[in-house]
Amino acid sequence: MDFVEQLNQWGHEKKPFIFLIDFEQKKPLAWPVDDCPDHFQFKFTKASSLKKSDTTLTETDQGSEIDNAGFANSKVNLNSEDLLIKHPIALADYEHKYNQVIEALYKGDSFLMNLTIPTPVQNKLDFQTFFDHAKSKYVIWLKEQFIAFSPETFIQIKNGKIATFPMKGTIDASLPNAKELLLNDPKEYAEHATIVDLLRNDLSRVACKVRVTNFRYYEEIPTQNGVIGQMSSAIEGELPADYASKIGSILYDLLPAGSVSGAPKKKTAELIASIEGTDRGYYTGIAGYFDGVDLDSCVLIRYLGADNIYHSGGGITFQSDMASEYQEMINKVYVPVF
Repeated sequence: MDFVEQLNQWGHEKKPFIFLIDFEQKKPLAWPVDDCPDHFQFKFTKASSLKKSDTTLTETDQGSEIDNAGFANSKVNLNSEDLLIKHPIALADYEHKYNQVIEALYKGDSFLMNLTIPTPVQNKLDFQTFFDHAKSKYVIWLKEQFIAFSPETFIQIKNGKIATFPMKGTIDASLPNAKELLLNDPKEYAEHATIVDLLRNDLSRVACKVRVTNFRYYEEIPTQNGVIGQMSSAIEGELPADYASKIGSILYDLLPAGSVSGAPKKKTAELIASIEGTDRGYYTGIAGYFDGVDLDSCVLIRYLGADNIYHSGGGITFQSDMASEYQEMINKVYVPVF
C-alpha cells in the first residue's frame, strides 16, 4: 500500500495519525498516534506527543497562556544574544541567487517565487530545551534531523469544512505604524493577493463553496530579537461527506504549500530546485495531526536542522527590493524561546 492509500485507509477507519511530508514528497512519514515513535515529538495547538494516550483534539481556552507542554511558568534565563548567533551568507552571494529569480520572472516562467537560503548558526541551547520552551503555534521535532517552530497553518479540517491561512508579508513590528506600512506596501499587497488567489484555486480542487473569509489580517510574532509583524488571510470551503476516506488524496492535491513555493506552482517548484541547488527536504514541507474526524497541519518553516543550519526565505516578485529581501531572510532566523 502506498503512502496516500495508507492515509486514506486510516481516514476511512477514523484512526488518528500523525504525518510528515517533505517539500519534494520523496520521504513522507506517518504513524498511528498510539504508535508515534519517541524520536518524533510534536506540539500542535490542540494536541501534543506528550499526551499520546489522548487521541482527541482537546479544546483549550481562547487566549490561554498555558502552552501544550505545560511549561507556562517556565523561563529560559538567557538573553537574546545567547540563544542564536547567525552567520548569514554574504549579500553578494544572496544577490546571485536573487538575480536568477528576477531573470525567471522576466522570462515569464514565474510571477512569484519563494527563495530560501541556509544560514549557519551557533546556539547555546540543546534541541530538547528548544522543544520544551518554544512559544509557537506548532513545534515539530524529528530527532537527529530538525526542529521547526512554525507559526503558519497549512490546512485545518473541522466540522466538514477545510480552511487555509496563507502567511505572506513581514515587517519589523517595532517600526512606527508597522501594521499600516505593511498594509499599504504595494509589493506586499501584490504578493499576498497572488498567494490568496493560488490557494483559493487549490482548495477548489478538493472542496466546494470556497471563499475568502478574512483578507489580510495582521498578527505579531515574538522572537528573541524582537517582534515580527505578519499578514495572513483565511480561506474556507466545504468538503464532501466522505472526506475522511480521501484524507491522503486531499493533502497531496494541495502540495506543495503555495505560500512557500510560488505561482504557477509546478514551474516555480522546478525553478526552486534549479536555483536553490539542493532538495529542501522537510523544510517547507508539512506536518499534521488527524484525530479521526478533524485535522490540523502546519507548513514547516522557522526550521533549524540538526546540523545547525537554519533555513529561511521570502517571496520574490517584480516589485521586490533585493536588500530588503536579504534582510527579511535574516530576520526570519530565530527561535521563539524567551
